[in-house]
Amino acid sequence: MRRLCLALCLFATVLVTSPVRAAGGPFGIDHRLHYDNSGIWKRNNQLALMYGSILTVGVGALALGDNDKLGDTFWRSVDSMVITGVAATGMKYTFRRERPSHTASPDQWFKSSSAQSFPSGEVAAISAAVTPFIVNYGDEHPAVYALALLPAYDAVARMKVRGHWQSDVLVGAALGTGIGIWSAKRKSPLILSWLPGGFQVGFIHRFR
Repeated sequence: MRRLCLALCLFATVLVTSPVRAAGGPFGIDHRLHYDNSGIWKRNNQLALMYGSILTVGVGALALGDNDKLGDTFWRSVDSMVITGVAATGMKYTFRRERPSHTASPDQWFKSSSAQSFPSGEVAAISAAVTPFIVNYGDEHPAVYALALLPAYDAVARMKVRGHWQSDVLVGAALGTGIGIWSAKRKSPLILSWLPGGFQVGFIHRFR
């Protein structure tokens, strides 16, 4: 857990210490980055990461069920992503912040319902997806902490294409990580408890 906190602090430091021009927003750090929708920052790569995370978590949960630690972790990741998605969507419609692709000012809040910059739903979702794995396996297998690079990459990429401000991705990462930790520490997966018992077995174990 301590290593996860250190990784988040390092991530925040990188964002905050990037070159600042006309900074503003709730933390005084928000500014447009130079627009770049090419190479690794290409929007298609961001979407591939997002949908790949959803697919991996969903398929892993259904395939493994809750019969072992890995399957249980997948279901906790499902909980984390779903709850984070609901929370992030609610915040978007509450704060209605303009994206940097639409305005040069980071202080445009409570605009139309189409203004949904705060927080970053994608960074929140990817953070939510990886956090239960980091919590459950990080101490045994430190290489698992490398999963934190996925939301970090997405955060920078979303700013590069001017989809979000710095505070959007920071709050998104904090939201997803916080809910991910809560999901990992629960006595049992939440959504799995609402489903028929067959989902606890998993397709792999069912058809052996």
